Amino acid sequence: MEELLNLTSIIKSFGGVQALKGVSLDLREGEVHAIVGENGAGKSTLIRIITGAAQPDSGNIRIRGKDVHHNDPAASRAMGVAAIYQQPALFPDLTVTENIALRLERGGPWRWINWTQRRRRAEKLLDSVGGDIRPDSRVAELTMPQQQLVEIAGSLGQDAKILILDEPTASLSDREVDNLFRVIVELKTRGVGMIYISHRLEELGRIADRVTVLRDGNHIATRPMAEVNTGELIRLMVGRELSAVFPKQIVPLGDVVLETRNLCCSESGVRDVSLSVRAGEILGLAGLVGAGRTELARVLFGLTPADSGEIFFRGRRVAVRSPKQAVRLGIAYVPEDRRRFGVILEMPVSANTTLAILSQISRLGLIQRRREDELATSFVKRLGTKTASIHSLVGTLSGGNQQKVALSRWLATEPKVLILDEPTQGVDVGAKSEIHRLMGELAAKGLAIIMISSELPEVLGMSDRIAVMHGGRITGVLDRAGATPQRVLELGLGKAAGAVAV
Repeated sequence: MEELLNLTSIIKSFGGVQALKGVSLDLREGEVHAIVGENGAGKSTLIRIITGAAQPDSGNIRIRGKDVHHNDPAASRAMGVAAIYQQPALFPDLTVTENIALRLERGGPWRWINWTQRRRRAEKLLDSVGGDIRPDSRVAELTMPQQQLVEIAGSLGQDAKILILDEPTASLSDREVDNLFRVIVELKTRGVGMIYISHRLEELGRIADRVTVLRDGNHIATRPMAEVNTGELIRLMVGRELSAVFPKQIVPLGDVVLETRNLCCSESGVRDVSLSVRAGEILGLAGLVGAGRTELARVLFGLTPADSGEIFFRGRRVAVRSPKQAVRLGIAYVPEDRRRFGVILEMPVSANTTLAILSQISRLGLIQRRREDELATSFVKRLGTKTASIHSLVGTLSGGNQQKVALSRWLATEPKVLILDEPTQGVDVGAKSEIHRLMGELAAKGLAIIMISSELPEVLGMSDRIAVMHGGRITGVLDRAGATPQRVLELGLGKAAGAVAV
């Protein structure tokens, strides 16, 4: 079989974070090559390099027999590369015909358009992928799998020979998955090579010819799919040892502080969630991308209030309809995207620290700057935040120190429950260790912590218990002693536990 793609020793860094560390990959004609790995393993960065959305720092790219020295999205498309993402990149208010035409046609706005020819071309391409879709339908009226077929049809119209499918079955029913796989098999017979990314390891045996495992930006293994099983893939994906970067303190646990019973939110996809967290406990919330972890945090903090179910705070049933209510109860939330929601980069450390308690440090509508400075200074010392001054802009600090400022803001509210969404994302190992130490100290003082993390070592190293989510539900809750990487990942893939203690 002809080699369609060859990547050799690809290295890519973003700032101080090395996303790819010498990754090599090849794709052959008529092959499905699966790529698997945990969140942050480097899959998305690799795809961006193949499609020309990002440039490697070093390494070699060869597409359809030609060395590529500078890639960009237009050049990539011209060489026959197309990507279909989990959320199709279509214009919802345009028709199927118009969307396909936008992919295939070039030229200025002032030109004659043959609408009959456009429609016939769309019909032919849709027939080639078995899509029972009318060319005149608005994309907004189509189901998710129909939109995927429109994108595949458009890619074939571009003469795509390398097709990248990124989590294509994440939102499909079993019947829709079967239809997609039928299309994939047909594309293989035409010589199209496909890179297939999926967290659903159990489906790879049905469709993939080879599988490559990435871990922490490293190429771990490439194997024929027939020679590996789900258990072996899980071992390759998570085969890391916990280290001293997780200084877990075992502290006596107090009473239940926060409890949910059958909590549901249709807007965010949270379904029937029952769990509890006790004073002094770190409850890890694990799961794969799209599992519903952040969505649950937003429900608990009142950003997207629950439709049904119950929330109990310190034994009393409560309604959390807004962040203001949550803060009054004693719930604090440090969001995942700290640069957008955790801190205000253009404001100084002092002002960021007191944003959540302005009413407490104001008099007659005026902020008491001396009180603000005293609080900011105390938190800088307490958390070991490295800053030239409390009046330095937060945007001048490192990622780890920005995270400490975000923590300071919510610790200033003296919460009883602290929700941390990806608390060490994008920070170096030293900063991770310091944040983990702070979490241990806070738990030792009786704070109940819910920690959302995509890093299995962090979840396993810092949690007293681990609640694993899949599809907006809790699929299992594991005690620290009984939690293993394999068990967490199995639950994250939707394999529900037999008995779940909340």
